[in-house]
Amino acid sequence: MKGRDWLLTGDGQYQGCKSVRAWDLLRENYRLYRFLTEVEDVLNSVDDESSRLPEIRMLVRRLIVNSYWVRSQRLEPSPKTGTSVLLLYDELGFPLTVQTVTFAPGTRSNIHNHGTWGIVAVLQGQEKNSFWRRTPSPEFQDKIEQTGEVTLFPGDIISFTPDAIHSVEAVGNEPTVTFNIYGETAPNERFEFDPVKCSAKNF
Repeated sequence: MKGRDWLLTGDGQYQGCKSVRAWDLLRENYRLYRFLTEVEDVLNSVDDESSRLPEIRMLVRRLIVNSYWVRSQRLEPSPKTGTSVLLLYDELGFPLTVQTVTFAPGTRSNIHNHGTWGIVAVLQGQEKNSFWRRTPSPEFQDKIEQTGEVTLFPGDIISFTPDAIHSVEAVGNEPTVTFNIYGETAPNERFEFDPVKCSAKNF
């Protein structure tokens, strides 16, 4: 599963990053519990968790390369919403969200940030990411503008700083399935944006 690595930051800038070759990541019996422990070890050594996104992207790629179980964990998209979320690990006090998300073809998300760092790996299908940045004016403090877009394919991984703004759309003829990991969300820093009304609200 060859893929590209991307980074999106709060100013709407996105860049391709160096990706580790899949064959350099092959491990025997590399399972979800080992991945979670290694991510925790990386994060416990720093104050600024976003500074470790390159290392966490590498760990995500290692997990995807080695774990058929993770690649196969998915739900069918809801007929009502076009999406589904499968939580892969849930323990009281555990600060990370680890899940797979399925989007039916044509399903779009709102425009949002995450209020924490995040990494998304595409397992199946195609996902168009549109990128945005804040452009406040005296009249509209929550005004945003689009800065670009990238379509991700299986094997591609994108990472986000807490203030990075994006929206996603499942494109193509099959559902899009992604593996997602997020840090601990700051609820008062997570927003949904409306580019027409130039507004933002917590969600």
